[in-house]
Amino acid sequence: MSLFGLFDGGERRDNIQNPATPLTSASLLDLLGGQIVEAGVAVTPTGSLEMSAVYRAVTLISSVAAAMPMVVYAKGTKDKQQSTLLDDPHPDLTPYEFWRLSYAHRCLWGNFYAQKLRDGLGQIKYLYPLKPHSVKVGKAKPIAANPSGKVFEITLESGETVVRTPREILHIPGFGYDGVAGVSPIKLAAQGIGTALAAERYSGKLFGSGNLMSGILQTDQRLQQEDAEKLQARWKAKVSGLNRAHETVVLDAGAKFQQLTMSMVDAELLASRHFEIVEIGRFFGVPPFLMMETEKTTSWGTGLEQQSLGFVRYDLHPQWLAPTEQRISKELTGTDTEVRYNLDSLLRGDTAARTQFYQMMRMVGAFSANDIRDREDLPPIADGNSYLQPANMWPLGYTPPDGGNNGSPKPSGD
Repeated sequence: MSLFGLFDGGERRDNIQNPATPLTSASLLDLLGGQIVEAGVAVTPTGSLEMSAVYRAVTLISSVAAAMPMVVYAKGTKDKQQSTLLDDPHPDLTPYEFWRLSYAHRCLWGNFYAQKLRDGLGQIKYLYPLKPHSVKVGKAKPIAANPSGKVFEITLESGETVVRTPREILHIPGFGYDGVAGVSPIKLAAQGIGTALAAERYSGKLFGSGNLMSGILQTDQRLQQEDAEKLQARWKAKVSGLNRAHETVVLDAGAKFQQLTMSMVDAELLASRHFEIVEIGRFFGVPPFLMMETEKTTSWGTGLEQQSLGFVRYDLHPQWLAPTEQRISKELTGTDTEVRYNLDSLLRGDTAARTQFYQMMRMVGAFSANDIRDREDLPPIADGNSYLQPANMWPLGYTPPDGGNNGSPKPSGD
C-alpha cells in the first residue's frame, strides 16, 4: 500500500480502466455516480462533459474560482497572513490546478475530498485529492477525537475499504439537504443532460443518414450505374455555382427532381437544444450569456456588465466561493485566521466607473491613495496613507467661524 493505504496499486475492482468491466454495467454506473435516464442514455459526472453546456458551466466556475486570489487575514482584522499550505498545497499541482480540480469535483459530484498529509509536527503539509466516487460520508457518535462525528468510508482500488475522520480528510461539500454531504448537480440535472445527449446523438444520425440531401432525381425506368452517374453529373454541372443560378435544366429519360425538406419534428428537436443550454445553466447558476447563448439577451455594453456582476454576487460567491473560504478557515489555516477571496477584479466596473468611485471615496476621506492603489493591484507609495478631509463641510447644526476655514467650529446662535 502507498500513502496512508489510500492509493493501492493492487487488483482493480469495477474500474473503468479494467477491460473486463462492461461500460454499461449497473455496478460501474453506481460507482461513478451515474444513472440511465428516460431518454435511454447513461449519464455520469464525467460522461456529462460531452455535452457542451455542462463542459462550459464546469470549466467556467472552476477556472474563474481557481484564478481568484485567496488572502489569509488575522481574524477580525485586515492584517494579511502568510500560508505555506495555500501557496503550495500539492507537491505536483500548482495552486490554480489544485483548486480548479476541487471546484470541478464539486460541480460534477457535489463534493470534494482531499487527504491531509501532515509533517512530523502534526502540521498539514500537503493535500492529496481523492476520487469523489470512491468516498462515502456518514455520521457516527461524536467523541473527543472526532467531535463532528463525521466519518469517511473510502474504497481502495483493491476493493478494500478504510475509514477516516475529518482530521485526515478535508471535505468541501456542495449544496445538500442533510448537513453531511453535497448533492451532485449532474444527478439532479440527469434527465435534462440525458435528453440533450440523446438529441446530440440523434442530430448526428440525422446528418449522417442522408436526410439533409437537397433532393432526389428519379426516373420511370431503371438506369444502369453508369447512366445514373452521368445524369447526376449533368445535374450538378447545371445547378452548381452562383453563375448558374436561375438556369433551366433539361433532363431526359423521364427524370424528375423532387426536393427534400427537414421534417418539423426534426427541426423542433434541433431547436430544443437551445432550451437545454439554459436549463443546464440554471442548475449551475450560470447565466445564458456566459454559456455563449446570447440569442435573447444583450451581448455587449452596460447590460452585459451588470449581468456579470450579478453572476459574481448571487451565484459564484455565495454558492461556490464562500463555502470554500469558510471550510479552509475552519480546517486548514487555523481558528485565529479567516480566508477570503479578493473579488475586486471581478466586481469593479469599467475605468470610468472606477475613477468616479475612487474620486468620491477619496474626497470624503474613506480611501487613502494607497487604499486605491491596493485595489488596483499597484504597489504603495510614500506618504500615500493619509486621508483627506473636505474643507467646506461642517457638522450639522454648526456654522463656520469668522474668517472662513480658520479656527474651530462653534454652535450656531452662540
